[in-house]
This record gives sequence, C-alpha cells and structure tokens, in this order.
Amino acid sequence: MVEATGSSVPRRHLGRVLRELRTEACMTLDAAAEALECSRHKMWRIESGLGMVRAVDVRAMCELYGARRELTGALIALAGETRGRGWWHAYGDPVPEWFDLYGGLESAACRLREHAGALVPALLQTRAYAAATCPHRPGATAEERERPVEALLRRQDLLRRRLPRPPRYGVLLAEAVLLREVGGAAAMAGQLRHLAEVSRLPQVSIRVLPLAAGVHDGALYLDRPAEWAAYEQVWAGLDGVALDEEESRRLIVKIGEELHPG
Repeated sequence: MVEATGSSVPRRHLGRVLRELRTEACMTLDAAAEALECSRHKMWRIESGLGMVRAVDVRAMCELYGARRELTGALIALAGETRGRGWWHAYGDPVPEWFDLYGGLESAACRLREHAGALVPALLQTRAYAAATCPHRPGATAEERERPVEALLRRQDLLRRRLPRPPRYGVLLAEAVLLREVGGAAAMAGQLRHLAEVSRLPQVSIRVLPLAAGVHDGALYLDRPAEWAAYEQVWAGLDGVALDEEESRRLIVKIGEELHPG
C-alpha cells in the first residue's frame, strides 16, 4: 500500500502547491501533461498526493509553471520527503500528529525564521532544558519521559546535517527568555552557553530583542505569497529593534555570567 511507504502529508502538501502553481499559470491538467510529455493520470496522481514524486518531475513542473527559484528548491526537497516516513515516526506517541506536516516542511525548507518570546526554540535547546519543558503524562516512567527529549534532540540534526545542506536558521529571541530560569540554575547556565556556541554556526543567526524594545507582533507560518507579505512586514519590524548578532552573543554571555557565575 502507498501509505506504508511514506507519509501522506508531504505528498498532499506538494500536490496542492503544484496544483496552485498550474492554476496560476492558467494551464489545464491536460495542457500541462501534454507539455511535460506524460499522462494526465500521472499528473492527477501527483496533484492529489497519491504517490511518491520524483525530483526530476517536480523540477520540470516548476519550470513549466514559472515558479520562483527558491520555491522550486523547496518543492524539490519536499519531493524527497515523499519517498519515506519522516524520522519522527520512529518516536511514536511523544511526537504529536500535527508535527507530521510541520516536520516535512521543516526538513525540506531552505530557510527557517522563528520569533521566540517564551522559551528557547526547540532547535536550540540543550538536553537539560528540553527535559524541563517537554510534556509527559503524570506517573510516566523515566524511559517515557526521556523519549520526547530524544525526539527533540534528533530534530536538531537538521542544523548540522551534511546533505542536503542545512537550512539557514534565523531566530529573534526575546531577552526575557534569557532571564527566565528553566530547569534550575545549572541547566540554564548550560543553555546560555549553548546559545552562544551555536550562534557561531554559519547557518545560524541568533539576535536578541531587548526588553527596551517594548511590545511587538508575533508570528505564524503560511505558504501563500499574498499572506507572506504581511508577515514579512512583521519580521521587518522585529528585525529593526533587535540587537545585531555580535551584540546578541555578548548579551547572552553577559547574562549567563551575571546570573550563573562560576
């Protein structure tokens, strides 16, 4: 069965985007199939998310529809996610159902941006910090409490993978997150050191929104160009009041030394 060989979520998402691109290009399914020299049934199956998709087919469709280069790259990467089940399926219940879609998109993305106002983002958490924040049911065994932590740490491989290239990851981190002690003094000191270290990775940018910046808007992930525009403005507003990368790194280290000396 098709469902046994891969997650249906990235297939459905990829098919929907390709269908939207074809519609925006004012092409019928028959016309697109003829231009690509393939059957109408094959095109229909791809757009309906009913099977694994080859990268070469996605590239050809994107070229035909005039898709942007960055979007083409993201969809080609997403096609790779249609070939098998995501890594998170191995962890079972600790990973919520909604992550099936997000995990596929995150793995296929060439750029990630995140505004964190309450906690350190999952991709940047240490084991001790994650252990203090990962939910678990009352009375859970030590092994059951550890599984969501292991899943979170496995997710972080995204930032250090070799192939495909890791996405560019930009974080705007509220200063309050640095001041909020999570998991005890030792755990928080280790978390602050980790933030300073990981901020030196070439693909990672961590910038701090100082308390003096006041209130600001939040964020959401969307996939339509018309919707992006509003959130580009939100991000630009946050970007304008955040410290630069070097200033942010110095502040992270300074807070760590002041609050957790030794």
